[in-house]
Amino acid sequence: MASHPSRKMEQAQLCWFYDHARKRARSRNCSKMGHKMPIIQHPACTEPAPDAFICRFMDFHKFRDLFANEELYFRRTDLFKETDPSEALPSDEYVRASCGLRKYDLDDERALNNNQAFARQNSEAYFISCWQLFEGETLDMWKTYGNGVAVFSRFDFLKSAVATMLDDIFLGIVHYGEKDMTGYNMIRFLYTKRRCFVKERELRVLLQCYDPMAGGNRHYDLNNFAHREPLDELNPLHKWVHECKRRRIDLKALVTEVRLSPWATNQELDEVNVWVKTKNIPCTITHSDLTSPLTPTLDELRKIGS
Repeated sequence: MASHPSRKMEQAQLCWFYDHARKRARSRNCSKMGHKMPIIQHPACTEPAPDAFICRFMDFHKFRDLFANEELYFRRTDLFKETDPSEALPSDEYVRASCGLRKYDLDDERALNNNQAFARQNSEAYFISCWQLFEGETLDMWKTYGNGVAVFSRFDFLKSAVATMLDDIFLGIVHYGEKDMTGYNMIRFLYTKRRCFVKERELRVLLQCYDPMAGGNRHYDLNNFAHREPLDELNPLHKWVHECKRRRIDLKALVTEVRLSPWATNQELDEVNVWVKTKNIPCTITHSDLTSPLTPTLDELRKIGS
């Protein structure tokens, strides 16, 4: 007698849990011995050329934080659902096709909810630092991700920086759309986004840090009904699960250029010069290629996009 699709998913979830429990044990053992953790290789993590130019757009608050503390900021993955509800989740269509679920069937729709909520809770163990494969500036990127500066580097410099961390690290290019996605794996979901984000050309650093006391059932209510999202008010995360992780890096070995936005003021230019000089970082400071009297103001751009 064939097993029900929901039973198959429960078995797959248990296999996933035990596989990652073994990885956590390996991580703890290496940390105890004082070994640095190598970057984990995964089929979903495609690397660009070592000398590929990369950048990170940021406002001045984040720029000051980066230079003052010399730390990379990693945000917990599930928090990105504020701007992208599908972050780190496969589409419902992909789940149904992968798990043999039928649309509109009550039991299968409950199984779909359970599966998506389980993936969301798994994503709480991953923290993201977003970079961009640089192919040229756009006003849209400046408007969306930082009327401040763009910090430039190269892929091999970033890879060397994160390779010294004790955490399990994944590193690779984000894929857009599910056309070529295969299998049913959390890392693939974390490196796949909807096609509407293709202009971002994201290079993603994933830091893995599990809550050792976490379960996967925070989406169940008092009536044992599986909701699509974790019920944070009823079943909150443990207080020791933070919204971010911060890891020390060598800025001198990472940063190659700081580029100011098209709307940067002379005061902001002076401030960037002070930070770079104070930190003794051998990088260039430039103005945006889009700086021009013909460039729309930031307010004009926002009105166009509204």
